[in-house]
Amino acid sequence: MKLVSYRVQNKDAWRTGIFRQGRIADIASILPGAPSGMLELLDEWERWREPLQVLSGQEAIASGEQSFPAEAVTLGSPLPRPRSFRDFYSFEAHVKTARARRGLDMVPEWYRFPVFYFSNAAAFVGPNARVKKPASTKWLDYELEIACVIGKAGVDIPVEQADRHIAGYCILNDWSARDLQREEVKVGLGPAKGKDFATSMGPWLVTPDELADVCMTGEEGARYALKMVARVNGIELSRGCFQDIHYTFAQMIARASADCPLYPGDVIGSGTVGTGCILELGEERHRWLEAGDVVELEVERLGVLTNTISE
Repeated sequence: MKLVSYRVQNKDAWRTGIFRQGRIADIASILPGAPSGMLELLDEWERWREPLQVLSGQEAIASGEQSFPAEAVTLGSPLPRPRSFRDFYSFEAHVKTARARRGLDMVPEWYRFPVFYFSNAAAFVGPNARVKKPASTKWLDYELEIACVIGKAGVDIPVEQADRHIAGYCILNDWSARDLQREEVKVGLGPAKGKDFATSMGPWLVTPDELADVCMTGEEGARYALKMVARVNGIELSRGCFQDIHYTFAQMIARASADCPLYPGDVIGSGTVGTGCILELGEERHRWLEAGDVVELEVERLGVLTNTISE
């Protein structure tokens, strides 16, 4: 099933819905006792997951009184305010190419364990939102990623059990001010201001059952055969495949939960797929992003996440 956060008017609170056949059915209205917000729903995910799956398979929900055409509402990030956001660095092709462009070899430790940084969970935006270009950057970049959303709490989660803690998957755009980031990491910390102005996620949260036919499961957890594409102003710049990831989400969850509890509503990013940003492609392929640019990230089965850059 596909779950969304939406509102009819800008001043409304975000409500959670099921997306089906171009319409959104309000969950709290059609499922007695269900929470109206996504975070609250995830807090009780084990209770509501199966009833929601039954509802999502019923065609009647797309035509009921408590459903709306998708174009009549505003979609937000499926989780408007995550509890936390960790972004990993898990595609080898991206890491190698981006480092090579800076004259750097691979760090041997990268092959020992998955690494991540914390970013701003209060700066999430959804599909079609405008992303304000930071005033002090000239090197604004997109990053083509996938995120998983935690639906079951745990600490010291073993790799072989970690996929059970995932409520669903979304497209993620980890916007980056590369010139700010470059200066910050010289100090030995960061990225900080190079990242925390915006992260886009959406357009919906896709539960793992929707992807079962493209799932390959091994000892290291699930990998998915999903094509990933990025376009700027309609021109394709990036193309990759999610199954090429070096570290699975199961391995990322195991690493993130070591000596530290994960909670429903935590978001974990995959890191950028190979070719998935301008930093990796080089300015000879495309200039840095400017106000007015429209960035589309498309992932097979997960939809299209579109944002426009503003001043």
